[in-house]
Amino acid sequence: METLVIEVATDAELNARILWAAERGEPQPPGYFFETEEDLLDTLTANRFAILKALAGAGPIGVRELARRVGRDVRAVHADAQRLAGIGIIEKSADGTLLFPYDAFDIRLGWRAAA
Repeated sequence: METLVIEVATDAELNARILWAAERGEPQPPGYFFETEEDLLDTLTANRFAILKALAGAGPIGVRELARRVGRDVRAVHADAQRLAGIGIIEKSADGTLLFPYDAFDIRLGWRAAA
């Protein structure tokens, strides 16, 4: 089972993580990164989160079927799917089907008070 890790990280943090893993020969899970917590929360709204859950491990699905699975209007689901495809979290094929090529996703969103 392959899991996509979705989290907040700066370019510097990503570069340091990649270097650290490469030096140790440790593979890293696939990831999607947002620059800020606000970007993540603005993008992964409750409705878009539901779309990811419906697509996880499901294989290619048409927009109408996806709308049925999430209990929403086809046009609204289409707009949200376009947004997710536009930023590369999901894939849209030439025939219009949508695919989230992972079985699961893990959203990592934490916060600590400044020391």
